[in-house]
Amino acid sequence: MRKGNIVLLSLPQANGKIKNRPALVLREMPVYHDFLVCGISTQLDKKVKDFDEIISPEDQDFKISGLLAKSLIRLGFLAVFHRGDILGTIGFISKERYRRLLKNLSEYLIE
Repeated sequence: MRKGNIVLLSLPQANGKIKNRPALVLREMPVYHDFLVCGISTQLDKKVKDFDEIISPEDQDFKISGLLAKSLIRLGFLAVFHRGDILGTIGFISKERYRRLLKNLSEYLIE
């Protein structure tokens, strides 16, 4: 497991139900080696301009992502998960996209 991987996790939904969903590994956290992830959704209307990012079949890294449909990488949907909670890896995103997402998140955090 490494940063930039897209993994499957059991994530809580707004209605309280748990569903297997893709998430992007942002970083491995110190000491306990848990992973900071952000959720991925097909609800494109939830996109926050200049913050979240859409990954589409037209994008060069879509095929390697393992995603099945145009999706939204939601930086505002952060969580930390233990390595054992990850159901599996389905793909990864490009280094360029990964860096862009971290830049968006870090710039927001230091404002």
